Amino acid sequence: MFAKLKQLRDMRGKAKNLQNLLADEKVEASAAWGKMKMVMNGNQQVESVTIDPELLTNKEKLENAIKEATNDAIKKTQRVM
Repeated sequence: MFAKLKQLRDMRGKAKNLQNLLADEKVEASAAWGKMKMVMNGNQQVESVTIDPELLTNKEKLENAIKEATNDAIKKTQRVM
């Protein structure tokens, strides 16, 4: 029983270490011909978002750009993982 608890604790430690390593990885994604950029870390947390003012005038284009950039960033972080 204690051996299993030790294995569980070791696995938790490895998972935490991996999570810390992934936090240091950064990917950049863009959409709308580069008018929107997003930086995401390896834990799939958004670090920053940059939006060209031109996109702010068209709600539909902005929504699509957010969706595209987010999906692109997620795909890139999954490749890193």
